[in-house]
Amino acid sequence: MRQIAISDIHGCNISFNALLDQIGLTTTDELYLLGDYIDRGPDSKGVLDTIIGLQSNGYRVRCLMGNHDEAILKARNNRPFYLEWMTGWGGEETLDSFKTFTWEDIAPEYWRFFKSLELYAEVGDYILVHAGLNFDMPNPFDAKASMMMIRDWYKDVNYDWLDERIIVHGHTPVTVLQAETLLEKIDNHQVLDIDTGCFAGNHKPGMGHLCAFDMTNRELVFQKCLDDVSGYWAGR
Repeated sequence: MRQIAISDIHGCNISFNALLDQIGLTTTDELYLLGDYIDRGPDSKGVLDTIIGLQSNGYRVRCLMGNHDEAILKARNNRPFYLEWMTGWGGEETLDSFKTFTWEDIAPEYWRFFKSLELYAEVGDYILVHAGLNFDMPNPFDAKASMMMIRDWYKDVNYDWLDERIIVHGHTPVTVLQAETLLEKIDNHQVLDIDTGCFAGNHKPGMGHLCAFDMTNRELVFQKCLDDVSGYWAGR
């Protein structure tokens, strides 16, 4: 049995399935998805269908919430934010993948999926979270928004609180080389960013890959983006 983490798929369903094939996921493995399933990429609905299909077919898949997953829930009931989500977050591409302009055409199973998402998971010596942890709090798990949104937090890590655990996260895109370097230093720094900017390869050299981290064997696996993201931009 392996324990594997993937983050920030962002509507790149072809790349996601190719990465699953590359790692040879089986029903004995545990797959942890660290959020941001939707927006920007061309097939957010397809990504959700892949995840729900895996769960329905006996694969052990545990899903965390990213800021983009929280955003679709917020946009559904907040008209001013809906306009921001559509134009600034990649929401238009998400609705396009459902072939709709209205919330009413998105089936209840997808809303149930978003509402079921967790903020973090503790797996052996690993803490899994979408964005990171806010160490200004005595208990970083109390800072719920930070777990989805925080950036530039490495300098604040409280190693007494962290003890020997390792934080695995996404949210802030890094290059493949940066991810590999973080893995080399993981025993000292105890952090690993696995968001290698799947949708952002046209904007940022060294990105444009979806990354899986095999926590059991401490190995990174990269899949070059296969989806058409030529029209998407690197924003939030």
